[in-house]
Amino acid sequence: MDTICCNKSLNIRPNDKPVFLVGVLIFAVLPQSAHSGGISLYEIGTPDVGLASAGYSARAQDASTLFKNPAGMSRLHGSQIQAGGQFLYGDVEFSPDGNTSPKLGSDGGGNAIGALPGLSLFYVHDFSDKWKFGLGAFSNFGLVEEYNENWVGRYYVQKSALVGVSIMPSVSYKATDWLSIGIGMNAMFGYLKDEVAINNLDPRVGDGQMTLKDNTWGFGANVGILIEPRKGTRFGITYQSQINLDFAATPSYSNLGPGLSKVLANPSSVNLGMNVPQSVMFGFYQQIDDEWAIMGDVGWQDWSQFGKVDIGLQSSDSSTLTANLNYQDTWHGAIGVQYKAFPDWVFTSGFAYDSSAVSNKDRTVVLPMGEAWRFGLGALWQVTQKLDVNASYEFMWNGDMSVTQGADNILRGQVSGSYANAWFSFFALNFTYRL
Repeated sequence: MDTICCNKSLNIRPNDKPVFLVGVLIFAVLPQSAHSGGISLYEIGTPDVGLASAGYSARAQDASTLFKNPAGMSRLHGSQIQAGGQFLYGDVEFSPDGNTSPKLGSDGGGNAIGALPGLSLFYVHDFSDKWKFGLGAFSNFGLVEEYNENWVGRYYVQKSALVGVSIMPSVSYKATDWLSIGIGMNAMFGYLKDEVAINNLDPRVGDGQMTLKDNTWGFGANVGILIEPRKGTRFGITYQSQINLDFAATPSYSNLGPGLSKVLANPSSVNLGMNVPQSVMFGFYQQIDDEWAIMGDVGWQDWSQFGKVDIGLQSSDSSTLTANLNYQDTWHGAIGVQYKAFPDWVFTSGFAYDSSAVSNKDRTVVLPMGEAWRFGLGALWQVTQKLDVNASYEFMWNGDMSVTQGADNILRGQVSGSYANAWFSFFALNFTYRL
């Protein structure tokens, strides 16, 4: 999702060249690979999948509200637990065009996403009429991609995984009959692994490869307010703070040619600071009658900060490079409805739109991110007074996303083409049990 550029002039001393070359290789790979997982999902295996996230911060009807708006826990009666499973399938395939460097071949890489499973678990404990405590485990940040070994963009990325798994304790307080407040701590475990080919410039040797792997913890906060001026009318606002994932690792190399083998014999450790973006979501929920309810949200995510990555090379003659990947803040809007067709059945539908975190000129093959259109359908069955079962489906359309990168890079070559008709499907099944 970038054309990597350095926005500073650098003075490199002769004895810095080996260190600097390591920096250039990682500078070219890591920020992009990080963005292969630079997606914050609304889909975490909850009933919100069937609403395309509409009512995210104001609906407050199940235990997963401890993440979406912790103040919403005050509305829940008694203690309850919610467990959900989710299956994601993405169809994201690249088609190179005639502007791609001939030496890179014509392999489009196949489907970079494919199938990914997910799980979530939420528990809300009823301490009193005013106090609730919640604990959740889920993943809403990250993505995994894998291209064919000899695809045209192999010098930018081959395999990449960035996954954030959150554990979130939360508490809510019902200050008045119409006002509730809540706060939660987001303890996120981050896992990063990247593999990229290295051009040895010698067809007899073939490509080399660089691998980098690390994990770390980051911490943030969720703060929410829920206002219910009258029964059936709710307004919610949630702020999720930025989370810093400070990855650091020493790259490993394989199958390097004689020249690169000498230069990269003693690779330096690399510090990579990555920011999971802060966000604000404002929503409403309105009960129209005994059968119908309407809800919606508007939101903002600070993706411009995620695009500023500092890479420190730890050596006696180190240099620090700053890559500005030109990400931009995104805006979100959603609208949805609930329909209680029968006493034990509720059907849902929703629509949402998210703007793109990257402009067409800055998009890369590592993360072909674009604007997203979501369409959701769901059904909830109240099996007993204590048990609900919900099944949901959501279709996300990203459309056509053009890419041109590496025009000035002789080593990696130029990759040009597009991802045509990119889409994702989400299938969710979850259970809510009231204790």
